[in-house]
Amino acid sequence: MNTPLCSRRHVLQSSSFGLGAVAASWLLNQDGLLAAEAPVARKPLLEPETHDLLPKTAASPPQAKAMISMFMLGGPSQIDLFDPKPELIKHHGKTFGGDIKFDNPAQASREIMGPAWKYRAHGQCGMELSELLPHLGKIADEITLIRSMHTGANNHLPSNYAMNTGQPVRGRPVLGSWLLRALGSETQELPAYVALTDPRGLPLIASENWHQGRLPSIYQGTMVRPKEPRIFNLEAPAHLAGKVQRAQLGLLERMNRDHLALHPGEDDLEARLASYGLAARMQEAAKEAFDISRESEATKAMYGIHHQVTKDYGTRCLIARRLVERGVRFVQILCQGQVWDHHGSILTALPQRCEEIDQPAAALVRDLKQRGLLDSTIVHWGGEMGRLPVVQFRQGLAERSKIGRDHNTYGFSMWVAGGGFKAGHVHGVTDEFSHRAVEGVVHHYDWLATVLNQFGLAHHDLKFRLGARDIRLVEQESARVVRELLS
Repeated sequence: MNTPLCSRRHVLQSSSFGLGAVAASWLLNQDGLLAAEAPVARKPLLEPETHDLLPKTAASPPQAKAMISMFMLGGPSQIDLFDPKPELIKHHGKTFGGDIKFDNPAQASREIMGPAWKYRAHGQCGMELSELLPHLGKIADEITLIRSMHTGANNHLPSNYAMNTGQPVRGRPVLGSWLLRALGSETQELPAYVALTDPRGLPLIASENWHQGRLPSIYQGTMVRPKEPRIFNLEAPAHLAGKVQRAQLGLLERMNRDHLALHPGEDDLEARLASYGLAARMQEAAKEAFDISRESEATKAMYGIHHQVTKDYGTRCLIARRLVERGVRFVQILCQGQVWDHHGSILTALPQRCEEIDQPAAALVRDLKQRGLLDSTIVHWGGEMGRLPVVQFRQGLAERSKIGRDHNTYGFSMWVAGGGFKAGHVHGVTDEFSHRAVEGVVHHYDWLATVLNQFGLAHHDLKFRLGARDIRLVEQESARVVRELLS
């Protein structure tokens, strides 16, 4: 470097071990541009990759073609609903002596709190369920109850991300988007992935629940309005209806195709043009799909639509059945905020939540079965966590009616039906206080790997190239398909 002129090679050689090189490597890695450490270089694509929602063939024969996820944000109490523990009843009111992880130590206590409601056995399988879930008890022989879920991410956001994206961090693609990426959709007239939200408000983290992350935009979920009209502007203006509109849409389609040909490989443009085409096709199909007036009175009664408490959730469950019946791949039924987060007032709030959803959720399973759709549809019910076996008070409130339970992500419950999962089966065991899963532990990534397996997809093969590396829904090398859950 003492010479007035210096070659590029000399500069690189002289600075190889300098701070600048280290910073450059770090920045490239942050942007996903650093070369992957692979023994064999990846071959470049000969043609630009395109993205669409046309139906695709799975790597192996699938058990499931569609999935409906009833996600209970906040964390339903497994102690009071799904996981009876005689020791909790025996030691109710005493001091818990073991290790325990509090999310809110300021309001925590070690006073053991047994279940406030009784359990009884249901069905030929003898599944024990809380008296708060009488309708679920009637379909006990159709479900697999998992009592040993585990994320270990002891707050709502990271645990929610873990359950839906595979990692406890934001910005990653959700399960539904991965299914669209791998399998496309059986319908080209309805959104392939639909999120049905609560009329009282959006769920915690709102659109992140149905976001495609770093996948192309075409794989994002579509939020449908929680009240009529569920999709705006489906009706063409009178002066455009019929032949006039068809001619206009045909012209727009040709112009869009020509424009796309001039900009190959632009994923966002492809997604936007695909959404325009879908909007046109939905004018008739969506009106019919969301119109539950076509259902029989017996079906509406089964879902509880005639009762104010169950009307909304029953309507959304019935719409979910109508959507998968018409080829929609993935449907989420979401609640407001995190309404299952019962840090306080669990004695009154938990029965209210159960009354709203118990009958509609059970009806969904029954309805799918009687229509021959349950075998090919995974029905999931659960949240991102459970609750602790000790009392929590809200700050400044001493009344026993105000007590609740803090978070527990080390051993909680959820149930699943259809899609090749066992019927009338209980899997996994927590410790004697329903605090930690100790047998048959199902980590969040095991759950996701198992779902993918039922769609005929291998979790280690489902990937998307991003910069110099691949991203996957299931990144953990230890992830396994939980075959004990499968029929």
